[in-house]
Amino acid sequence: MNIVTTERDGATVLRIEGRLDGNHAQAAEATFSALAGEGRSRFVFDFSDMTYISSAGLRVVLVAAKKVRSMQGRMICAGMTEQVRDVFEMSGFLSILETAETTEEALGKMTS
Repeated sequence: MNIVTTERDGATVLRIEGRLDGNHAQAAEATFSALAGEGRSRFVFDFSDMTYISSAGLRVVLVAAKKVRSMQGRMICAGMTEQVRDVFEMSGFLSILETAETTEEALGKMTS
């Protein structure tokens, strides 16, 4: 797993590449927590290069969503592959998380 972090249009984009599973969940959560600790509260999680997400990875996304909500910020999950989207759907996460087809769409929603 690799996480590429960029700032775009006032939001922090975290592009997660590879597998977000039990081996990488702690590192992903630490990356997010550090950014939130800097006061950032607008996030786009870009999953377009993520090949797999496990229950440990879903937990990271849920922890991030709760933290952003407590900061009165906004988080949008974008660019899910069909396989990743299926996992989110089966877990019920699609009904509780805001999603977008692409990072650009997510950034557009952030500014509206």
